[in-house]
Amino acid sequence: MNASKFSDAQKAFILKQGADGMPVAEICRRAGTSQATYFNCKKEVRWSAADGDEAAEAARG
Repeated sequence: MNASKFSDAQKAFILKQGADGMPVAEICRRAGTSQATYFNCKKEVRWSAADGDEAAEAARG
């Protein structure tokens, strides 16, 4: 498995912008990533939260 391009803090910041209502296309353009990567990060945070990961809980807000 490849290492992530983004740190957990960066992922949390990107996902928080989405939760605040910014369009996904705009978030991805600013972050320099694809929309697929955004949704994969979002899915990863949900899975981590289900496992009880505290960092994922913080990213969810």
